[in-house]
Amino acid sequence: MGYPHAKLWDAYFQGEKDLRGKLIETYLPLVKKVVGRLQVAIPKIMDEQDLTGFGVLGLMDAMDKFDPSRGINFEAYAAHRIRGSIIDEIRKNYWVPRSVMEKIDKIQKTAAVLEQKLKREVSEEEVALELGMSAGEIYRITAQINYLSLTHLEEMLFDEGNQELKDIIPDPASAPEQLIENKIQLEMLSEALRKLPEREKLVLSLYYYEELTLKEIGLVLEVSESRISQLHSRAISKLRSVIVEDGL
Repeated sequence: MGYPHAKLWDAYFQGEKDLRGKLIETYLPLVKKVVGRLQVAIPKIMDEQDLTGFGVLGLMDAMDKFDPSRGINFEAYAAHRIRGSIIDEIRKNYWVPRSVMEKIDKIQKTAAVLEQKLKREVSEEEVALELGMSAGEIYRITAQINYLSLTHLEEMLFDEGNQELKDIIPDPASAPEQLIENKIQLEMLSEALRKLPEREKLVLSLYYYEELTLKEIGLVLEVSESRISQLHSRAISKLRSVIVEDGL
C-alpha cells in the first residue's frame, strides 16, 4: 500500500484488531487539529476534552468505513467525519437559553439596520454602542451566533433527523443516487456562497477550503485575528440568511 502508515493499516486489515488503539493514537493529532479549527464556531463553555472525545467517535466511524482499495485519502476522509461527529454531539448536548436567543436576534437586526443606514459593514463596537452594550458582551454572543448558524445551516441543507453533516462527504460504499444527492447539496451551498460580499466569501474560502487559521487569514487581509473572527461570524450568519430567503 502506498499511503501514510501503510504497514499499520495492512496489519489492521489482516485481522490484528488490537492495533485499533494504535491507529486511533496515530490519528489523534488529526482529531485535535479539527477541534482547534472548530473552536472559532462553538461555545467557549464546551470543554476541549469533550470535543476531542466527540472527534474520536468520528475517527472510529471513519476507520470502520475506510476502504484503501478505492484510492481515498484517509486523513481527508476522516477529517470530515470527525468534524461532523463533533457538531452532531454538540447539537445533542448544548442548549441555548431564550434570553441569549433574544440578544442574538437583537444584535443581528441592529447590525442590519446600521449597515443599511451607513452603506457599509459595521463593527461589533458600533453595534455595541447602538445597543448600549459592552463590546465584550457582543463578542461572547457572537460566539453563540457562530455555533447556531453552523448547526442551523446543517438543518436547512440536510434532511432533518436522517442525515448529518458528515454524510454529505462521499462514502466509498455510497450508491450512485446518494452521490448525486450529495452533489446537489454541495451545489446549493456553492450557490449561496456566490451571493456573499467578496470579503466575507474570501474569509470562508480561506478558512474552510484553504484551511488557514484565523491568525493566518488576518495576516493575508492585514487585519487582527479578532476582526477575522467577527467577519467569519457575519459571513456564516449571512450565508444562513441567503439560504432561507432564496429557498435554496
